[in-house]
Amino acid sequence: MKKVFIICLMFSVGIIQAQEFELRSSNRYILGTKKDRTASISMGDVDGDGDIDAVVANGRHWPLQNLVFFNDGRGIFTVSQPLDITSETSYATELADLDGDGDLDVAVGNDNAPNMLYFNDGMGNFKRGPSFGKRYSNTRNLTLADLDQDGDIDILITNRGQENEICLNNGKGEFSEPIGFGAKDDSTIDVEVADIDSDGDLDLILANRDGQSNAVYLNGGDLDFSTKIPFGTGTDETRAVAIADINQDGILDIITSNIGQANAIYFGDKTLGFKKNTIYDIGKDRSYSVTASDIDLDGDIDIIVANVSGTNSVFLNEKNGEEWTKISVGLEFNTYDIIVADLNADGRPDIIEANSDELNVFHMNFLKKKR
Repeated sequence: MKKVFIICLMFSVGIIQAQEFELRSSNRYILGTKKDRTASISMGDVDGDGDIDAVVANGRHWPLQNLVFFNDGRGIFTVSQPLDITSETSYATELADLDGDGDLDVAVGNDNAPNMLYFNDGMGNFKRGPSFGKRYSNTRNLTLADLDQDGDIDILITNRGQENEICLNNGKGEFSEPIGFGAKDDSTIDVEVADIDSDGDLDLILANRDGQSNAVYLNGGDLDFSTKIPFGTGTDETRAVAIADINQDGILDIITSNIGQANAIYFGDKTLGFKKNTIYDIGKDRSYSVTASDIDLDGDIDIIVANVSGTNSVFLNEKNGEEWTKISVGLEFNTYDIIVADLNADGRPDIIEANSDELNVFHMNFLKKKR
């Protein structure tokens, strides 16, 4: 018999106008049967058939094969293939149309090995391309964005304990020599890109570990990131950030996930001080990843947190971020990355876990049936 874990939440009428929902997991809601050292997963339609596929980054400090999983259209992944015959020490696989041919390519970030490009033939078959960035770095994450706003996708590389890098795209999937950003000794694990100051260009929001201050670097134009705004306590062990308008005031806020510390939101305002903050997660879990989405479809942004050596959590936003309802999700795995995507095209965001030394599982978001 198929074993199904159901995590559900009942909403009381009059408190919040949300749909009752349940997150379901099963032995079919997995990406393969291997228990690899997975560090991240990216989702996108790599074969051009209209549904969401997955590319999995495996290895971390030890070389393993990265994998591509193809969606059958129902949110089930019945076909997979290696991204490459080469095994890599991968922390990140990110998807974007890097060469401008209309399909999704893959950028792979590796620990102390060359970061690599893989170009798509339009059907989900990938050809290994050149490397990008410095040859040997402690790469922990990649962020893809049109940073110089010239119409193509650039790559930001975060390196723990080393200078972070920007590699600019010439529009053909060919990348420049790296340009440094942040402090040379930043222990950056994650960077988000957003127009924090609403001036029309893209700024950088850094999550730093090892007791370093987190920071926003404002784009002064022409990729001048010399204006630094610290946020947080100054000694946080932050592994990930997400950007969203939590309190619906029209200004972007910063959501953090911390290792062994409470997780907090730093609210944006016109002064760009990020002084107002709230703790949405009072626990002191080893939180490795955070993302934001309207999980209960009530019109505001909820928070999803990945934990190592503990269950993951959904925090439902109530009263514009003033109150939070916590739901535990899944089992006590070592989840390095957590993302959302609509896997079965029902209009509801599903939750996907990247687990190290365990199965990579996903939780399908269903409208709860009345009984």
